[in-house]
Amino acid sequence: MTTRHTPRPFRARRTVLAVPGSSERFIAKSRGLDVDCIFLDLEDAVAPAAKVEARDQIVRALNGGTWKAPTVTVRVNAWDTPWTTGDVVGVVGAAGAKIDALVLPKVTSAEQVVALDLVLGQVEASAGLEVGKIGFELQIEEALGLQHVDEIAQASERIETLVFGPGDYMAAMGMKGLSVGSQLDGYQADAFHYALMRILIAARANGLQALDGPYVSIRDLAGFKASAAKAAALGYDGKWVVHPSQAEAGNEIFTPDAQQIERAKRIVAAYAAAGEKAEGATGAIVVDDEMVDEAGFKVAKAMLAKLGTSRD
Repeated sequence: MTTRHTPRPFRARRTVLAVPGSSERFIAKSRGLDVDCIFLDLEDAVAPAAKVEARDQIVRALNGGTWKAPTVTVRVNAWDTPWTTGDVVGVVGAAGAKIDALVLPKVTSAEQVVALDLVLGQVEASAGLEVGKIGFELQIEEALGLQHVDEIAQASERIETLVFGPGDYMAAMGMKGLSVGSQLDGYQADAFHYALMRILIAARANGLQALDGPYVSIRDLAGFKASAAKAAALGYDGKWVVHPSQAEAGNEIFTPDAQQIERAKRIVAAYAAAGEKAEGATGAIVVDDEMVDEAGFKVAKAMLAKLGTSRD
């Protein structure tokens, strides 16, 4: 395992729409939706008897049209199933040029990431694709995954995001709740705070994005907004959405408002100018009647980086 050396391309992921890979109707509907990313699912949204057929459905969809979403990914099955390698060979081998990243669920060790990297590299080479171009999004969903998240985050230079999976996490922890992503009755604190922070720290330490998982109560838009707002406040880059009705709210919540963006631009510009004038010896300056030091400069750059406007 080595720390990454080559930065992955920046991709906005404020909203990531889950699309069942076995449903031609849902795939067709997803093409025009205003989300940053869609993932065609071969895992939980597809019944075991339909998984092999769903690979062909996804290949046809990838080769048969485009999406409004600028990023298109595919979620393969986890390594504790018999389908993972077949998913990679079948889908990437036939439509890999149309895939930006693979989503690997239920990651519990760095070795699982290395294994996927090796298999994917061979498939890319056999299909005449650029080896290493397809990225990874890794779901942390169980106790072992959370325990090993630091090693997982460093396991491959393909990794672009870590994703919290609240459903399997709730099951693994034995939580008393049935609505995935919702808080627990009888527990006043945030039931997911530790997991969210643990994943976020591992992501940021390795230059990765961090995504919150789904909120499945699709008619409870207020609940979705509250869940998304908490993740955004912590610093998460986006959240999975399971219904088009959640997309607009998700995009808004994970986009800094215009005043914040303009202030961040002023801070970055003023600090850079002061540094140039002082030949790199800038300590603290005043912007909009507030002191800005190196830490404040980094906060402003981090906000702009989420928009893809500052990746230095």
